[in-house]
Amino acid sequence: MGRLRVGHLSTFYHTAVVMMAGEDVSGRLGATVEWKLYGTGPAIVEAFQRGDLDLAYIGLPPAIIGIDRGARIVCIAGGHMEGTVISGRRGYRRFPDTGVLRDIIAQFAGKRIGVPGKGSIHDVILADCLERFGLKGEVGVMNFAWADQVLEAVVKGEVEAAVGTPALAVAVGRYAGGHILYPPSMLWPSNPSYGILAGKEVLERQRETVLAFLFLHEEATAFLRERPAEASRLISSYVGFVDEEFVLDTLRVSPKYCAQLTDEYVASTMDFVRAMKRLGYIGRLPARHEIFDLSLIREAHPGRDHYGEGIRA
Repeated sequence: MGRLRVGHLSTFYHTAVVMMAGEDVSGRLGATVEWKLYGTGPAIVEAFQRGDLDLAYIGLPPAIIGIDRGARIVCIAGGHMEGTVISGRRGYRRFPDTGVLRDIIAQFAGKRIGVPGKGSIHDVILADCLERFGLKGEVGVMNFAWADQVLEAVVKGEVEAAVGTPALAVAVGRYAGGHILYPPSMLWPSNPSYGILAGKEVLERQRETVLAFLFLHEEATAFLRERPAEASRLISSYVGFVDEEFVLDTLRVSPKYCAQLTDEYVASTMDFVRAMKRLGYIGRLPARHEIFDLSLIREAHPGRDHYGEGIRA
């Protein structure tokens, strides 16, 4: 029996959690799956470079940084789009009170916004906003290794707002009495919240096993879309520290789930490449073919994508 070493984050709406909590993935693949938890995307890229991983769930910006530095990894599937949300403490203007993103961020001049680690998709989006709106240096930024630390900083008043996952936004509402300031669909449309990354060596050695994994991945995204209440119960039971309603609220905040790599997903990623070069995260502009291999997902998920369907009520 072969082996797949799969890196993942603690983000509970990634299909990794659905697959770990559900059926016997190893049995269905005919290969032993070793799940490995990491705190951040950059840590996953480092694990790839050490040869410790075959596949991983990761936001595209950390992967792009790794590719720029020579990591032999490539994105072979999508998973979720528009997974970055601005949330904050009460008393600040929010959409739809104002539809101008600059005005919302400018409220924090002289204050601080919390965001996950440097190079994360959330960090890049915030840095891009501050640079485009001429607010760099006026709005303070605090990077944290874990999303829980961002939430704690909001609760304690160490930061006034947070840029991060839908789960973080829901937690800010529940535990800090805050609310979403700007919806994820408007912040950076079609942004690559996460995808499945593969080491190029595993594609050479175990292509059919990786393809079978993508079939299960798409099956799990369909479960999130079509049976969100049941998925929320499964995830809550497996994770143990979030209730079903919290999970369901998170799915509702940003409901675009699918395994396909659409033209919009790819184009948004290439926009990130240009922004990251401009902001100094990378030293060159990796080409599309360096970042994506669409051949496997075209087999696992032919036809139209499902991102626009959202989740069922």
